[in-house]
Amino acid sequence: MATVKVTDDSFEAEVVKSDIPVVVDFWAEWCGPCRQIGPALEELSDEYAGQIKVVKVNVDENPVSPSQLGVRGIPALFLYKDGQVFSNKTGAAPKAALNDWIKSAL
Repeated sequence: MATVKVTDDSFEAEVVKSDIPVVVDFWAEWCGPCRQIGPALEELSDEYAGQIKVVKVNVDENPVSPSQLGVRGIPALFLYKDGQVFSNKTGAAPKAALNDWIKSAL
């Protein structure tokens, strides 16, 4: 299961109303650290298929969702569980650290 592109319009349906935990990656094309963690998030999406959903929100194309969550820097990762923010982190991290972070919600 690859990462899912989410827009401001689909955010509530794809994230808030999801029946499994969701990792939201707020990113932008020009952001080097965002591109750096992209492959790790893709791999984790595959490894946790059916247990979590990983979605990507381009902050340049979708400014509403990140501003509602107070995102000030990217990459900004939010872990949603049962429709609420369970945890969040800002900045790039190695795959192992992202994996441990995701496990905390399962």
